[in-house]
Amino acid sequence: MAKVCDITGKRPRVGNNVSHANNKTKRRFYPNLHKKTFYVPEEDAWITLKVCTKALKTINKKGISAVLKEAEESGMIVIR
Repeated sequence: MAKVCDITGKRPRVGNNVSHANNKTKRRFYPNLHKKTFYVPEEDAWITLKVCTKALKTINKKGISAVLKEAEESGMIVIR
């Protein structure tokens, strides 16, 4: 299962764990993803997306239809 947001395209980032002695070891920063089901009234269908919390806030503000339209125009998501 890929840890990528379907709307924003956020992916895991790479960084370092830094100890008190300033030793550095590699680590990953994962996006805060949630599997959510949305109702799209234009298509009269339910869709399931993996979205990060930033995308959820955007969907709550603009609505799922507007966000899907923007994502489709930017090439992040393909709507049948």
